Amino acid sequence: MTAGEIDRTTLWTVIVLLGLGSFGLRFVFLGLIGDRALPEWLLRHLRYTAVAVIPALVAPLVLWPAATDGQTDPLRLTAAALALLIGGWTRNLYAALFTGAAVMIGGSYLPVLT
Repeated sequence: MTAGEIDRTTLWTVIVLLGLGSFGLRFVFLGLIGDRALPEWLLRHLRYTAVAVIPALVAPLVLWPAATDGQTDPLRLTAAALALLIGGWTRNLYAALFTGAAVMIGGSYLPVLT
């Protein structure tokens, strides 16, 4: 077996355990306490889940992108910073998305400074 291959038993063990863990987390909220009112403090914290998860998913793509073999790319940092700035200023998701996309597309046409 080479370094890139995974044993089938290991693969299926990981898949089954992740599936059971995912089911267990959902069952705790939906199965056990799904018909009860949740406390206000918990509802307040759950509202911030997406705000915490989205940056956690995007940050590695900006800081260590696979497209550049994990090397930090100034264009991606600039696009992310401007998207964050515009999104915070306008409070508009689409303005932030289009700003980041425009910087990435426009920056790809600029000559590389060496």
